[in-house]
Amino acid sequence: MAQSFDVPLQSRIVDDKSPICIPFILSRIETYQKQHPNTTRPFIIGLNGVQGVGKTTLVRALAETLQGREGLPTLVVSIDDFYLTHADQLALAAAHPDNQLVQYRGEPGTHDIPLLTSFLASLTSPFPPEGIHVPQYDKSLFSGLGDRSPPSTWIHITSPPKIVILEGWLVGFRPLSPVALEAKYSSPTSKTLHRHLPAHLMFINACLEKYQQIWDRFDAFVHIDAEDLGWVYEWRIQQEQGLRREKGVEGGMTDEQVRKFVDCYFPAYELYIDGIRNGVFGEKKKACQLRLIVGRDRGVKESLVI
Repeated sequence: MAQSFDVPLQSRIVDDKSPICIPFILSRIETYQKQHPNTTRPFIIGLNGVQGVGKTTLVRALAETLQGREGLPTLVVSIDDFYLTHADQLALAAAHPDNQLVQYRGEPGTHDIPLLTSFLASLTSPFPPEGIHVPQYDKSLFSGLGDRSPPSTWIHITSPPKIVILEGWLVGFRPLSPVALEAKYSSPTSKTLHRHLPAHLMFINACLEKYQQIWDRFDAFVHIDAEDLGWVYEWRIQQEQGLRREKGVEGGMTDEQVRKFVDCYFPAYELYIDGIRNGVFGEKKKACQLRLIVGRDRGVKESLVI
């Protein structure tokens, strides 16, 4: 049931993360099954990592191992596939013309949360006999601005998964209190927050509230962290260059567009990454989060369970 992730051999990145993640996930599944022996609900994993860090490579390996070796039908879902349509994104940008954080897809508020909520509900309810279609988003459309793909191209699954992995760069972000947000904004270590008005940051913070109902469904969480968040710029450029090679010269964003794009969502890293590092579950669930810290080469330097 895992999505197909076929890529050319020369494009593959050595995976040093799944050998750490798999034992953690299996341990959490075993505990979950003991606590819920009669449940038919899939085990839901949230996976967070900065853009370009290697999430796709990791979830490919996780899905192949969990399904192929462990016999656990696994569905990988990217929150990117639940971005607003191009038209709705343009409308959001027009409604907030002075807020640079929502002029492009990426930040909280630029996803179709009702669509994601209904999709997850369809997986955690009695599975429909006609199956379920998984929304898809094409980032290469509109010169890299992107748009939701036609429903006729969505992936069709015909049997319920045992495991669902929801991955994305902002998955697990928790909103801040006004006092905490002001402290972040006033910090001398801030790199990008001062480029925006506090009211604009508060807008995406308020939008993030709507995502919490999704995160609260997670049974386990994996966080791929970076020793230096600044590396996300070069990683994202490399990722987009690969997209252009795959889609053709007209597909994807230019390097300068990528830098502006990363500038739009980097403030969210500054606001919310500490919350991820400290644990998305708080005191509710102990030892349910795995944190992998990677170097510039994306190789794992340290791992710990929170």
